[in-house]
Amino acid sequence: MFDIQEIRSQFSILDREVNGKPLVYLDNAATSQKPNSVLEVCHAYYTELNANVHRGIHTLSQLATEEMELSRRKIQRFINAEHDFEVIFTKGTTEGLNLISYILTQKLQKDDEIIISYLEHHSNIVPWQLLCERTGAKLRVIPIDENGILQLDYFDKFLSEKTKVVSVNQVSNALGIVNPIEEIIARTRKNTDAYIVIDGAQSAPHFNIDVQKLDCDFFVFSGHKMYAPMGTGILYGKREILEALPPFHGGGEMIATCSFDKTTYAGLPFKYEAGTPNVGGNIALGAAVDFMNRVGHENIQNHENALLEYAQRHLLEIEGLKVYGEKAKRTGVVSFNLEGVGISSDVGMILDKMGIAVRTGHHCTQPIMEFFNIAGTVRASFAVYNTFEEIDLLVEGVKKAQRMLS
Repeated sequence: MFDIQEIRSQFSILDREVNGKPLVYLDNAATSQKPNSVLEVCHAYYTELNANVHRGIHTLSQLATEEMELSRRKIQRFINAEHDFEVIFTKGTTEGLNLISYILTQKLQKDDEIIISYLEHHSNIVPWQLLCERTGAKLRVIPIDENGILQLDYFDKFLSEKTKVVSVNQVSNALGIVNPIEEIIARTRKNTDAYIVIDGAQSAPHFNIDVQKLDCDFFVFSGHKMYAPMGTGILYGKREILEALPPFHGGGEMIATCSFDKTTYAGLPFKYEAGTPNVGGNIALGAAVDFMNRVGHENIQNHENALLEYAQRHLLEIEGLKVYGEKAKRTGVVSFNLEGVGISSDVGMILDKMGIAVRTGHHCTQPIMEFFNIAGTVRASFAVYNTFEEIDLLVEGVKKAQRMLS
């Protein structure tokens, strides 16, 4: 049974006030709040287990290692990876994408092509631009229509023997649009042997992920958007690909042998986990997976989709309000502007005075904003602990901002 009040009771921060008003937190696409069960795991690590992992014979090191590797196995099951060593701990989606673009350097040469989409976060644009600068490869971008929907006819035209990488997000952070990645992967497999990279930063918090069913080569996501601490994330990569590619960072943990003459590298996953990891955070990421499993993926998805439908319906009753991507399949996000209000941050500041936290600006997706000829949007984004009553407060807040700013 889905009990929203019981779920909310697990998030202590939701009891606080902001500017004398009860907190209404609708900035979950930027980062989610953390349940007490996750915070307790963080506290327990630093007060009971604090030690480096994989390197110590003493009890604390052994226990910390066991807990972090247990977390890795939880995440393996969470995304249905075939092997736990295909799960690489990172600092987040951005590091994962930079890691992939770097280790693929030797696989590209001049005039090869990398395909991304117009809906990408800057972290799925800039690393590929840097790879193009290193190799002489070229970037091709799948366009969108006026609803923000990818134009796959262009994607078909782009695919060729020159295509070496296809990297797209599963869900747009700016608009919440759910992209047809199954179709993109199928078309890529049919026509090329390109590496397929999926940015799952905005999909992992909202619905079930199965990397084997998807048949992607890489899948990356952040922990802090799915109820885990900041500075945590996951890179999934197929075993045979990760084993064949070079390491990213050099240092401790990722070596098998090291001498001044030659260094050999450790096996997976340690080959890509140089240095001391965020042990407490990585263990807490497993606790966040436990939380989501207890609530249930279907319950999370159904509740958040209901919030989205309710929010969009009532926001669109406001005269002069435009929702971007209104007619596209979406999850977790409603992104909008008010006619006659040129700066989205003005709306955000008024909402903040009412205790309502939203995100404003370009959301690290400047090409999307340029396409719609706007500077930014107001973005409300939802998590499992949000309520319909909070949506009502958002709608009333937007109406107040409209009266004040028009």
